[in-house]
Amino acid sequence: MNTLALGPSWLDPDYLIGTFGLIGVLVIVFAESGLLIGFFLPGDSLLFTTGLLVTTGKMDKPLWLVCTLVVAAAVLGDQAGYLFGRKVGPALFTRPDSKLFKQENVEKAHEFFEKHGPKSLVLARFVPIVRTFTPIIAGVSRMSYRSFLVFNLIGGLLWGAGVTLLGASLGNVEFVHKHIEMILVGIVLISVIPVAIELLRARSQAKKNPPHSDHDAPGVPNPQAPRGRHAKR
Repeated sequence: MNTLALGPSWLDPDYLIGTFGLIGVLVIVFAESGLLIGFFLPGDSLLFTTGLLVTTGKMDKPLWLVCTLVVAAAVLGDQAGYLFGRKVGPALFTRPDSKLFKQENVEKAHEFFEKHGPKSLVLARFVPIVRTFTPIIAGVSRMSYRSFLVFNLIGGLLWGAGVTLLGASLGNVEFVHKHIEMILVGIVLISVIPVAIELLRARSQAKKNPPHSDHDAPGVPNPQAPRGRHAKR
């Protein structure tokens, strides 16, 4: 079965890895970890598939090297997001919606950050879309760089190495090894579900809440103002 028949190629981890190799994996991890354009990329399934392909011999790279580079790409991606947030500040909250940018995603990440504090940088790693915007919100909120760096490293290690090693571990299971094509099809399906849900929710919200004028918009967070325990001291 051709996994590409199930959805666009950028949702097919097997296609992405086969086409762009390890370099492509690292670029995608970096983009999804902190660039606004990376929120739609299949980070979790991509890392899982990478570990799976390393173990089954379809990716000719040592597992330790792959994990090290993936963690580095994830940490650097969050770093880029944090610096972007500090530079852009409240402008991010007034940016108009477009095909690749939805204000709703920023608001979700902001609520997530406010609810969980610095540890959100670790938790958000395992939440698609939210993980892309959380380091940016941390920068907007002027989170202490020292705290950001610590939680960024922890999150990058647990997510980057953890998901990759999980795929590698399951690759040693005889059933998985013998039915790798079926497993990859399942991964693609899992990758498509969150995107489909977000599209349906966005369409539903658009029907219920027509666009408001700028003067009806809620107040924009002031990045200069301290945010309790998250603020820079």
